[in-house]
Amino acid sequence: MSEFLFWFCLLGVAYLYAGYPCVIRLLAKLRPLRRLKSPLHSRVSVVIACHNEAGRIVEKLTTLLHSPQAAQIAEILVGSDGSTDRTGHLVRQIGDDRIRVFEFSARRGKPAILNELIPQCQNEIVVLCDARQTLSDQAIPQLLANFADERVGVVSGELMFQREATTSTARRGIGAYWHYEKLIRKAESHFRGVPGATGALYAIRKSLFRPIPETTLLDDVVIPMLAVSQHALCVFEPQSVAWDQPSQSLSHEAIRKRRTIAGAAQLIVQYPAWLLPWRNPIWFEYLSHKILRLMSPLLLAALAVCNVVLFDQPLYRVLGLLHAGFYVSALVGWVCQRIGRPSLLFGLQLMFVTLNATTVIALWDAFRGRFQVTWQRPGDTDISIPHGHRSQKAASTRQASARQPKATDWPTTPVRPSEL
Repeated sequence: MSEFLFWFCLLGVAYLYAGYPCVIRLLAKLRPLRRLKSPLHSRVSVVIACHNEAGRIVEKLTTLLHSPQAAQIAEILVGSDGSTDRTGHLVRQIGDDRIRVFEFSARRGKPAILNELIPQCQNEIVVLCDARQTLSDQAIPQLLANFADERVGVVSGELMFQREATTSTARRGIGAYWHYEKLIRKAESHFRGVPGATGALYAIRKSLFRPIPETTLLDDVVIPMLAVSQHALCVFEPQSVAWDQPSQSLSHEAIRKRRTIAGAAQLIVQYPAWLLPWRNPIWFEYLSHKILRLMSPLLLAALAVCNVVLFDQPLYRVLGLLHAGFYVSALVGWVCQRIGRPSLLFGLQLMFVTLNATTVIALWDAFRGRFQVTWQRPGDTDISIPHGHRSQKAASTRQASARQPKATDWPTTPVRPSEL
């Protein structure tokens, strides 16, 4: 029994992290999705939901408005989600008629803001992005080109990290993990479609948008999957880039992953029909990429226990030493991170162990209902609070008034990050 369980768990882990990526790449080669892609000159609505982004929102908006793609931007809707800084004031001071700002007095979270703003967009193609990332000059045109195929309902951009001269072990591990994730998304897009989008940058046909529960953690999965449920395609566009900085520390990355994993568990409860192949056109990709990974910590724990039980047998002794060596290498990566000596060799193992430890914590959060839809930056004092304990009062909105901007509020030229 122990031997059967050992090999079952080992094969399960192998499928999650190596088998599925290989299978989906093979399927993409054997049965590639044929779709049309050509330049579109349609105008788009841009939606940005933000909270306390006074330090970044002006640069984000002025960069968009001065970029080569500005001619295709018909309007920008900015939803300030209960901001307590000068976010709304600074946006209004830009004084561009294309910008419409909506200030919500109560903080309800990004899903509630998107539910309010997307129906008010005046164009069929809606681009959703965040305040933090900088978009490449061709980000929006590249997204739009995919909508030349009428079957396409959602197009996800690509999140890319800037490379710096100095970096940390955690940062290198995170970068390697994201590269691995992007390979999977590209293969899924070439086969039948991607079960979700990059929240920092994606576009959707307004007619396919459906309001989502305000408690949703993964709006960038739920919104695209609702479109997929209407038999639209969700594809990945690697030429549409949002530039970002990866987390320098494991604690910062763990905050993001903890929320993401809890959101994946939430999907099972909110949308159980997506687990059924006759209700979900990309059931295989959704189950393998989003849901089965929640089982990874259990498989790893059972694998370790079985290895200890079988350690007196020569084969399992060798496997046990290799098993232990992997976790020791992760520990070495953690030490390198602590002493500030970057290590690519041990960064991926450290990321793998951290990811699975975070999965356990996130599942415990989800089981107890201790997660919140409003995003908390690293260092914020407001930690996980049950959603039901927050105020649900309706938000009031007001339209932006045109005012002359102050020169000190934003740079006169767009700012882009260095290329990789």
